[in-house]
Amino acid sequence: MKTAALFIVIFAVLNGANAYAPQSKASPKPFAQLKKTVGSTFVAATIAANVLNPVVADAAVFDSPVFGSSNVVAATEVRQGVYREYEIDVTPQTVDNAESSFKSAKETKSKKGKYTALLAVLVVGSFIIPMAQYFWYVKDDNSSDQFFAQNVPEPEPEPVKKKGWFN
Repeated sequence: MKTAALFIVIFAVLNGANAYAPQSKASPKPFAQLKKTVGSTFVAATIAANVLNPVVADAAVFDSPVFGSSNVVAATEVRQGVYREYEIDVTPQTVDNAESSFKSAKETKSKKGKYTALLAVLVVGSFIIPMAQYFWYVKDDNSSDQFFAQNVPEPEPEPVKKKGWFN
């Protein structure tokens, strides 16, 4: 496997590895051609090395058990499945805490008045206060009185249309 990767790398270096680079009709400067060749050779060598010789993460083995002072050993339990019996590891529940954390009914009932008063203050604060503020600002404004006091003539009625085929 390593010899095949080495062969591909050597072939890419000797070939110039510019098959994927855009070809121009004008001859570029020699140094620019060298940079392009080295860059594309490096890319081809990296791809060849990763495809033919994938790196295996030996240091990170995730499914091996590590026993320490904080690890809990699971109990094995046999359960009946549809087609066969199987063993499972039963561990204590650590994700959700199913214990009740609600207050008692007596404590909730004793503090109900406080929360009702708080809700009433919030409702008054969010609805009544802006309305009162608006009326305070427009109390001296007489533009609506002037608008409604104008003499506006009645509009003339539209002339009667002649009846046609489709009316």
